[in-house]
Amino acid sequence: MSAPRRAAVLGSPIAHSLSPVLHRTAYAELGLEGWTYDRFDVDEEALPGFFEKLGPQWAGLSLTMPLKRAVIPLLDEISETAASVDAVNTVVLTEDGRRTGDNTDIPGMVAALREHGIEKVETAAVLGAGATASSALAALARICTGEVVVHVRSEARAAEMRGWAERLDVEVRIADWADAAQALRAPLVVATTPAGTTDALAAAVPEMPATLFDVLYDPWPTALAARWSAYGGAVVGGLDLLVHQAVLQVEQMTGCAPAPLAAMRKAGEHALADR
Repeated sequence: MSAPRRAAVLGSPIAHSLSPVLHRTAYAELGLEGWTYDRFDVDEEALPGFFEKLGPQWAGLSLTMPLKRAVIPLLDEISETAASVDAVNTVVLTEDGRRTGDNTDIPGMVAALREHGIEKVETAAVLGAGATASSALAALARICTGEVVVHVRSEARAAEMRGWAERLDVEVRIADWADAAQALRAPLVVATTPAGTTDALAAAVPEMPATLFDVLYDPWPTALAARWSAYGGAVVGGLDLLVHQAVLQVEQMTGCAPAPLAAMRKAGEHALADR
């Protein structure tokens, strides 16, 4: 029996979030009676006010866009992992009021790949250059021994990715989005773009593809993931990432480990099937 505690996911928009399903499943499996996990539509402007109202019953927060950078000034400290990409997706709140930020997306990506047998790769390709791409680079810094080719649409994005590469100590080569089909021959392809962006690339999937990590989970499968799988390639999906990063969040917020990965994934699959 544990004392009642609260947790939630914040972001805007937030109605689509699967986090409540995953975390509530974990609480049930772990026997954490009285623990609740909600969702709140909070934008950058409203975030400081939300934090001001947090009481000692709060154990943690999950953060999605557009709050992952906006939250940093409101915290007492952040982990090295979060600092490496200036992005926090997890806040642990102690009863004495201390607020600590972390980023579970990065180790979540590594864990999702490891689960599919990918522990080291010689080279990799990243499609896209947004916020998720920086986390992908940070994950690849841990498992890729050689060059990462990043396909971008603009010089501004190219400059951003060069900056992240230098900061993360990753060997990066920038390539034009027009040549993105060439990326599909890499040992590991990480697609970090919004829904629909990679659909046109599906026709370019090679006959014997290696591994695709597509960070989307709804809609699923993407056209690229479907073709990749049909051609016999290994596919790691956004739900894999979502579950693995949530497992780490649950463990940090509750102090209970290991979190029930299999039950959380099953709950996520059922929730997606019902949409």
